[in-house]
Amino acid sequence: MFLTNATVFLLCFVGMVLAGWRVSVHDALLHREAVESLWGFLASGDFAEATFENWESEFLQMGSYVVLTTFLFQKGSSESKPLDDDAPQDADPREHSVEHRAPWPVRRGGVALVLYENSLLLLFAVLFVGSVVGHVIGGAAAYNEEQVEHGGSVVTGWQYLGTSQFWFESMQNWQSEFLVITVMVVATVWLRQRGSSQSKPVAAPDAQTGD
Repeated sequence: MFLTNATVFLLCFVGMVLAGWRVSVHDALLHREAVESLWGFLASGDFAEATFENWESEFLQMGSYVVLTTFLFQKGSSESKPLDDDAPQDADPREHSVEHRAPWPVRRGGVALVLYENSLLLLFAVLFVGSVVGHVIGGAAAYNEEQVEHGGSVVTGWQYLGTSQFWFESMQNWQSEFLVITVMVVATVWLRQRGSSQSKPVAAPDAQTGD
């Protein structure tokens, strides 16, 4: 699964780079400007903004989903923990500290365990913040380039955070991510996909919550 998704990601990323560069070349010719090289396009604010703007929303989606599924439930959804039964994800790892096959942080305890039992959320939080920073840097560069072309004032990264442009770029992606989550949570109540870990068994009743 990892190799398949990584391959598809790389193919799509290369496709994005090449298509974006072609758009950049077309715009330059249209405005009788110097054509940007491929490497120049990769270092441009437009490319950074477009890339990190999308990554930011994906990491926000998954990070939020990880958090929300710890304490929210949806009756009948395969994406929810059971309503009445104890979920194995809620078990206290400290009860397994003496098991030799337990991960090192579980056996170690203390701060290492606290970080480890929240490590998935921490990963997505770091990736989200990093993507926001990349979005701000790239977006501000692209915004300032357009401002200069039209005789406007340039802004700093902090000032760009307060522009409608930044929030339009962010919200147009964020809303789609939470729409997908909403559809997935509700659809798995009644719909099935045989063989998928994201679906309840085909013969399971609609009211069954969790896998």
